[in-house]
Amino acid sequence: MDIECWLTDMDGVLVNENAEIPGASDLLARWVDTSRRFLVLTNNSIFSARDLTARLQSSGLIVPEENIWTSALATATFLKQQHPGARLYVIGESGLTTALHEAGFIMVDDNPDYVVLGETRTYSFEAITTAIRHIVVGAKFIATNPDAIGPSKDGPLPATGAVAALITEATGRRPYVVGKPNPMMFRSALNKIEAHSESTGMIGDRMDTDIVAGMEAGLFTVLVLSGITGRKELNSYPYRPSLVVESVAELNEML
Repeated sequence: MDIECWLTDMDGVLVNENAEIPGASDLLARWVDTSRRFLVLTNNSIFSARDLTARLQSSGLIVPEENIWTSALATATFLKQQHPGARLYVIGESGLTTALHEAGFIMVDDNPDYVVLGETRTYSFEAITTAIRHIVVGAKFIATNPDAIGPSKDGPLPATGAVAALITEATGRRPYVVGKPNPMMFRSALNKIEAHSESTGMIGDRMDTDIVAGMEAGLFTVLVLSGITGRKELNSYPYRPSLVVESVAELNEML
């Protein structure tokens, strides 16, 4: 397995309910010890890279801030390439607003060029209404990720994809979605660590996001069975990962 660089999903691969999945810290340590370039990816746009570093550390995993790539960071990178300095109306948390500020954007309430929708635990009907009105009169519509629901201690919560569907129904406009399974997120991650698709692996726990996007980006794909997709569901998909393992512990032994 001649892989020089690695991308890996976070939930279901490295952690589960804020607890380390056995083997995760060993794999991360191996990458650090062998000077492998790697990024931990997440579709969640709520938290900044610094926040996620702290959260992972509380789970026993040491991941430097510069080794984390979120859908918020990918969205900021995409918009900077498309329309530097654009005026943005943003629905989201500090992970998204910080990424956009650092990319040179300003947040406005009037006449935005784009409506940018991200994850938040407190969706405001007023803010959604304002977003709809901006889109109706011509603002372009961007969403950080397509996930329809997110987890919480009390059960599922409506997430970015569900709110985007509401806005689409009201406006007739679909968003451009930057996060997984859009290979755009992987390509921006590859650019960040100066990696080539031919020698980069992607580790994920979901066939419908991690693996399909990795495959479309030309990466070596590894499905771990420690998260969402189980062995029984694997055969229902018309595409296959390059490798299937029980967890990152098994992958680490193979490396």
